[in-house]
Amino acid sequence: MSLKLVTAAALLLATSTTALAAEVKVKAPGDVVKASSPADWKEIHADDLMVMNLATGKRVVIQLAPLFAPVHVANVKIMARSGYWAKATIYRVVDNWVTQWGLGDGEFKLPPKAVARPPEEYERPLTGLTLTPSGSPDPYSQMGAFTEGWPTALQLNGNVNPVYCYGAVGVARDAAPDTGSGSELFTVIGTPARRLDRNYALVGRVIEGMENLSALPRGTGEMGVYAKDQTPTPILSVRMAADMPPADRPRYEVMKSGSAAFAEYVDLASHRRDYGVGSPGAALCAIPVPIRKVPVERR
Repeated sequence: MSLKLVTAAALLLATSTTALAAEVKVKAPGDVVKASSPADWKEIHADDLMVMNLATGKRVVIQLAPLFAPVHVANVKIMARSGYWAKATIYRVVDNWVTQWGLGDGEFKLPPKAVARPPEEYERPLTGLTLTPSGSPDPYSQMGAFTEGWPTALQLNGNVNPVYCYGAVGVARDAAPDTGSGSELFTVIGTPARRLDRNYALVGRVIEGMENLSALPRGTGEMGVYAKDQTPTPILSVRMAADMPPADRPRYEVMKSGSAAFAEYVDLASHRRDYGVGSPGAALCAIPVPIRKVPVERR
């Protein structure tokens, strides 16, 4: 009788505990985004949004990063506005590495006012920036952090650099001392390419249409360039959103990295307690900065 009573009590306790656990919802990063207020977000300026239309009927929207590479970004804007890429194609796709586009091999005259050899805009002083630490060690720097909505790395020399996470857009170049003019661009389509940090100018990130670049056939030629029996994807147009009719402009906003909501988001995204067994931390690129279309009610 005693054993039966104890067993029954144990079953009742287990059932109650299970029911209680089911009622307790562990907060997820997405919950912070949903509960955020308009004050937690900042709209991306239309002059920092570049829209690329492909011959496939798809489009790609890139947020530019003048905060880190002002001369390279200025070049990119000049090229977009001058029609420089009118005959450009996506001609190189390397699995788990990059997709690259531009005019390809050859000598092509840059538009007036474009700087042929910009300075090495691979890192910049911390001055004027506020960092929100990621809270986890970063093997590529003294500290992984976020500033102005961008994943960044603080170096021992006191400088910070943007990070080549998935979707980052960089400037292709020849061997140093060449720095690349911005005429040839690439985006990371696989594992974060952190070895490119501080070696190649980072000019932006893809915020819409990433699948239109990452899902293309891989190049079979040398270094992933499309072979003669492969067809590059033509780029029909490249425009700055600021030059488009207001009704046609894409509008996006990024969560402010200095907000309390963002700090909570980073903590939850780092540890993912909502998965069950939380992790002790996360790689910097494993914490995607929340970016979304501006809600209809605020347009």
